[in-house]
Amino acid sequence: MILKGLELDFFRNYVHTEVTFSPGVNVIWGENAQGKTNLLEAAVYLSSAKSHRARYDRELIQFGVDHGFLKGEVFSRSRDFTLEARLHRGERRQLFSNGVKLKTAGELGEVLNTILFCPEDLSLIRAGAVERRRFLDDAICQLRPKYAAALGEYRRLYEQKTRILRDWEDKPSLLDTLDDFNLGMAQVGAVLIHYRAHFVKRLAALAPPIQGDFSGGREQLELRYETVSTVTDPEGNPKAILEQLLEHQQSHRRVELESRQCLSGPHKDDLAVEIDGRAARQFASQGQTRTAALSLKLACRELFREDRGEWPVLLLDDVLSELDARRQSFVLERIDGGQVLITCCEEDKSVPVSGKRFQVKNGQLV
Repeated sequence: MILKGLELDFFRNYVHTEVTFSPGVNVIWGENAQGKTNLLEAAVYLSSAKSHRARYDRELIQFGVDHGFLKGEVFSRSRDFTLEARLHRGERRQLFSNGVKLKTAGELGEVLNTILFCPEDLSLIRAGAVERRRFLDDAICQLRPKYAAALGEYRRLYEQKTRILRDWEDKPSLLDTLDDFNLGMAQVGAVLIHYRAHFVKRLAALAPPIQGDFSGGREQLELRYETVSTVTDPEGNPKAILEQLLEHQQSHRRVELESRQCLSGPHKDDLAVEIDGRAARQFASQGQTRTAALSLKLACRELFREDRGEWPVLLLDDVLSELDARRQSFVLERIDGGQVLITCCEEDKSVPVSGKRFQVKNGQLV
């Protein structure tokens, strides 16, 4: 899987740019706030229709204009593809593959997969469960369009149920629809739990050896999927999970009504991360936190290759500068194979590049 090139119009600080990448390692360097990360963000968007830095598409469009455009030339599944995203203020985005309008964002992941590691990923270990759920969701959505559709439906139902719980005392008739929303959430929630459990099982086999290599064999990483307490086998049949979710909803019905919050469901799931038997969120050092997060991303990369038969595009945003020489060396050895885009603030000649180097200055490739 190769991102052969990008074309951007009015995306972030790029008025217009076209860039052709090497199928190997690409180093993108320049001072801060010049647009290096924006190139990686564009690649991520073309694989998922999401940005790791923006909540709304309008934030991606350059100030003073009402539209933006992204195009990526991709070689995937032994074929050439052209992916396009057309962004407009106040209107829905439009996504295309080889000129055909896509029905869902999940279809992008059938063509292009990306794995991004950036400084913000320390929150994978340090922050609350929201960040780790987002990590799982973003990865599985690229691999499984069915999961992406279920996740979108769950979020829609969750918002509706939240409104019911918030307003039911003023409008008691809303409670007439609560059971229907509970059933819908349990049905799609069972699908989410099933997919998440199987993904974490595979991740738990791939990530610990990477963390062990990072630490010279001194650290043992453990991953565990935590979901609704009544679900006895998250990897089991979704029909069985459905019944257990309904049981949990019923037992929490009164407290949900009293608190006016949706307390039961996979929107509370977590990926527990432990190092040497202790919760990484509470006890990991800065170095352990960084390498644990990077181990998760590199394990994800290997999982994608197992699933798709080709490497996803690996995007490393200002990662090497925060690692010591030994860990830098390990990362560079580990990313052998597949396409890689690395950003850094200086033209680091120590990075072995059989591909290309780019300098970015004020939204232009120099």
